[in-house]
Amino acid sequence: MTPNRRLGRWLAVWAAMLFLLILIGGATRLTESGLSITEWNVVSGVVPPLSIAEWNAAFAKYRQIPQYQAIHAGITLEQFKGIFLWEYIHRLWARLVTVAFAVPLVWFLARGMVPRQVRSRLWLLLVLLGAQGALGWFMVSSGLSVRTEVSQYRLAAHLGAALLIYGATVWTAAEFLAQSRIAPGPQLRHVRHVSWWLTALAVLTAIAGAFVAGLRAGHAFNTFPLMAGRVVPLGYAALSPWPRNLFENVAAVQFDHRCLGLLTLVSILAFWWHSRSLGLPPAARRAIAGFAGVAVMQVGLGIATLLLVVPVSLGVAHQAGAVMLVTCGILVMHALRNDS
Repeated sequence: MTPNRRLGRWLAVWAAMLFLLILIGGATRLTESGLSITEWNVVSGVVPPLSIAEWNAAFAKYRQIPQYQAIHAGITLEQFKGIFLWEYIHRLWARLVTVAFAVPLVWFLARGMVPRQVRSRLWLLLVLLGAQGALGWFMVSSGLSVRTEVSQYRLAAHLGAALLIYGATVWTAAEFLAQSRIAPGPQLRHVRHVSWWLTALAVLTAIAGAFVAGLRAGHAFNTFPLMAGRVVPLGYAALSPWPRNLFENVAAVQFDHRCLGLLTLVSILAFWWHSRSLGLPPAARRAIAGFAGVAVMQVGLGIATLLLVVPVSLGVAHQAGAVMLVTCGILVMHALRNDS
């Protein structure tokens, strides 16, 4: 096996680990478990409470924050262990993901197997991983006093950073595993640019979904396509100044996410339909068809999640669909690339 294929397979496996990390984070959010660990201990936090005394101490710390009284008041120690487990798994898997990147990276570098043109990118990914851990704690800390949940702004930033790291990894893995490129041309250059914009739209829609999750907006207006019998819900512009509605108004945040999701679907389907007449190579046609298929699936998951009032399983599936859609967009971009 060539060094490039080894690097590509390592990064593909690592991207799958990142994918799972994002889903665990989504489950942690949906089960209201993210604030159950009130401290950030990078090393000692690897070991969970083991004795009854340690569990009682962790539970006592949780009972001191506002979320306990507002959402989990009266839970037993055994119930606390259940929500603690989600956040513990999330943090532990994040540590394992970091080790699974840092150790092989050093190994490949020591053997001179990493091409010079991607070394700085891989080092940057390692730095971003560390920054993402700090951003995660910055997010959690926003919910430990006054608020009963984390800031939706910090939640969206945390997801956005995760998608950035994940997307860069998928692209780099594809660079190592696929070598062919499409010849340049004015028409194909336009198609490439459209694929970049569509992928950016998929990312924007996913981040808008983080605001929905942060405000628990999925628990309101559980009908489709209308919202409380209206196309645009009452109270859409209730906050002042107006831009606050985009990020802090439940009705506006959910409406905007719906609109972005439908716009993403229609745009990707139109892109797929147009691409059928362009004579693209089979790999590019398959990538675009997959992009369109996942877009249809994702909108269906979103509607089902809304109508059923966000069950955890569907909520996680919907987040998985968002990451899959971004993945497909990146692979389409990669399939249409060239050296020009």
